[in-house]
Order: sequence, then structure tokens, then C-alpha cells
Amino acid sequence: MELTDREKESLLDIAKNAIAAEINHKKMPELKIDSEILRQKRGAFVTLKKRGQLRGCIGYIKAYKPLWETVQEMAIAAAFHDPRFPSLKSGELDNLTFEISVLSPLRRIKDINEIEVGKHGLYIVRGFNSGLLLPQVAIEYEWDRETFLKETCHKAGLPSQAWMDAETEIYIFSADYFGDVD
Repeated sequence: MELTDREKESLLDIAKNAIAAEINHKKMPELKIDSEILRQKRGAFVTLKKRGQLRGCIGYIKAYKPLWETVQEMAIAAAFHDPRFPSLKSGELDNLTFEISVLSPLRRIKDINEIEVGKHGLYIVRGFNSGLLLPQVAIEYEWDRETFLKETCHKAGLPSQAWMDAETEIYIFSADYFGDVD
């Protein structure tokens, strides 16, 4: 799925307006969504950065809601409900940059050689533990395939070598990601 520049701008506006409404205790703005793609159910993540540092990142792995609604909901979740960070304060709004990642469906793999660093994100599941890292994370940290696997295991709360175990499920996905310039 390719998003047009207009659709990307719309999603960024939806994310920013949702956070602004929440922080100012205002009603969510009424939206008229005329794009068929934005009405499709898709998984997506919203990442917030403050002066280049992660400030919140939450999303849906799977497609539960229309894309525009997922982005609106995940923007609020990233700003106010990411357990790694305190809730966003109004004074931080001007220092935020936004990144939205629209996910393809997950695909389980058996051979790690299918993982293309920079193209694929990883989702690792073992028992009740799971962890996900977006494709751009591996690029940002200049990880190779094995480091990417280890870091995703770490994010899942698993030992770094858990990806080698037969009980561990490895999924890949791609993401169309875009946002403000840092």
C-alpha cells in the first residue's frame, strides 16, 4: 500500500490534533475522511521524539480499526500512556516530532535469512512474551540481522539468544514510515 503525500499529511495532522485536543481537554475534532486507504483497517504505530530522543511509541500490530482511527488513538496512547515515559505536558508540544509507521500484515518465517535489515521489522513471540521493533530502528542503530534479532528478544523480555529456540516464533513485516524532520 502506497500512501500519497496528501494522505501522509492527513495522518500527521490527525495525530497532532488528537494530542493537542487531549492536552487542552477539548473535544476531538470532527473528521471527514475521503481517502479509501485511510478508511482501510491497518496496523500502525505513532512515534514521538523530543529533540531527537524517543518520547513515546505505541501502536497496533494488527489491523483492528480504520487507519485514520488507529493513528488518532495511538497518538494519544504514545503521548499519555507509554509506560516508559510520564504523560506529555503542554509545554513539550512545540518540541515534538512525529513519525507514523503503517504496517503490512505479519508473516511468520522459519529462516532468518528472509529478514532484510532496513526493509523488515521484527515481531518475536515466545509463550506470553512478545516484542516488536520497527524496520527503521535497525537502520537508526546500524544493526546487522543478528543484533536486530537479539534486540527484539530483549524488547520481549527474553534472553538475547531466544530467537534460536524452536519455540520462539519470528514474524516479519514492512512499514511505510514518514513524519516530521528531526
